[in-house]
Amino acid sequence: MSDQVLIFEMGPRDGLQNEKQFVETADKVKLINDLVDCGFRKIEVASFVSPKWVPQMADAEDVVAQLPKGASSKFAALTPNVRGLTRALGTGLDEVAVFASASEAFSQKNINCSIEESLARYQEVLDLARENDMPVRGYVSCVTDCPYTGAIAPSEVARVAKALIDLGCYEISLGDTIGKGTPETVNKMLDAVLDVVPAERLAGHFHETSGRAIENIAASLSRGVRVFDSSVGGLGGCPYAPGASGNVATEAVVAFLHGQGIETGIDVDKLAEVGRFAKTLRTD
Repeated sequence: MSDQVLIFEMGPRDGLQNEKQFVETADKVKLINDLVDCGFRKIEVASFVSPKWVPQMADAEDVVAQLPKGASSKFAALTPNVRGLTRALGTGLDEVAVFASASEAFSQKNINCSIEESLARYQEVLDLARENDMPVRGYVSCVTDCPYTGAIAPSEVARVAKALIDLGCYEISLGDTIGKGTPETVNKMLDAVLDVVPAERLAGHFHETSGRAIENIAASLSRGVRVFDSSVGGLGGCPYAPGASGNVATEAVVAFLHGQGIETGIDVDKLAEVGRFAKTLRTD
């Protein structure tokens, strides 16, 4: 087992996107700066989507404009269509991301189109990103369970993950969107996905709804996954996934990994301080 894991910090984007009361731009920028100071190598900072659908991300350009220059961290943003990517290009971001679903019902609820339609849309996004030398990460939602239709076939997760790789995504983050995954279902899903995408191009994205996110990370580690998404203070949730609680807390992931002798490069004392600040941004 490799003794190093990369934690992709989701707090400023996935963590805050569902907060009902607008979090001030200055607070978002402070959160990002503090996370940089903790030693995170990658931080997702914004989402370039319509403010009508995600009001919390209405200040994406303002947030990105205030990112620390020359930071050791790389900054990412979600750009689910060509319009979003066009807004993001030239802002100084290091990479962008697109998201698809392994559940047809969730795809319709989340982005108002079928899985196939979403992949066709992302072809345009990936083509434009390639023209601008912008790396693109891909997310697959509902990799074990869907809030609308229940259990998801591992073969469907593999199909969508491979499609995103074929489009040009450098890495696929496998999202247990509603936190219903178990080590058993995660392993079955990985059995299928690892047949078509190597472990070094996968990441795990687990929510804490059922309190099993750390177990699922452990299961993924045993299969060779070495990148995990998490959110400081356990912030987060999905507006289109009823009952989903926040992302697994970064503090818990770091504590688990360090306890296993796995390096993350994260300063745990500074992280604890940032976690306390992050929790003040909750509005529910």
